[in-house]
Amino acid sequence: MYLGVKEVQALDDYKLKLKFENNEERIFDLKPYLNLGKFSELQDQELLKKVRVSFDTIEWPNGIDLDPEFLYKHSKNET
Repeated sequence: MYLGVKEVQALDDYKLKLKFENNEERIFDLKPYLNLGKFSELQDQELLKKVRVSFDTIEWPNGIDLDPEFLYKHSKNET
């Protein structure tokens, strides 16, 4: 089942709070990806906080985006 992202919020410790089309809220941890290519730019907290929803996924001003299916699969239920 394909679920697009409806809302995103940058949290402390390089985490993102995501709300998907089914209204499920999940937490995605960016830390494991911060040393991979262009993702290293997201170590800049000011850039990280500029994340926004773009169509059905998330994007930063520097052009980095992540597939919504990847975000869902690699995030955890908010508890």
